[in-house]
Amino acid sequence: MEEKINQILVYSLLAAKNVLTLEDVTLLTGLSKSYLYKLTCTKQIPYYRPNGKQIYFDRAEIEAWMKQNRVATESEVEQKAANYISTGTMQKGGIR
Repeated sequence: MEEKINQILVYSLLAAKNVLTLEDVTLLTGLSKSYLYKLTCTKQIPYYRPNGKQIYFDRAEIEAWMKQNRVATESEVEQKAANYISTGTMQKGGIR
C-alpha cells in the first residue's frame, strides 16, 4: 500500500514539472536511460545542458517529440483516397 502511495506521489510531482531530468523523462516516455542517452548523443531528441554536465528536457518539447510521425487512421487514409479520386490531386500534410 505504501509503495502505491509513493508511486502516486512521484507521478503527481512529475505532472507539475516543466523542466525534466533524465529520470523524469524515463518515467514520462517509458524509454530506458541508455536509449535516452543514445538519442541525446545522436541529437535526435531536444535537450539542454546548462553547465555541461546534467541533462535537462523541456516537457512541451518532449511531448511534441513523442507526437512526431503521426500515423493516419484507416478512415483518414480512405478520406484522402476519396478526395484524390474526386479531385485528381493529392493533398499534402493530411486531411482537410
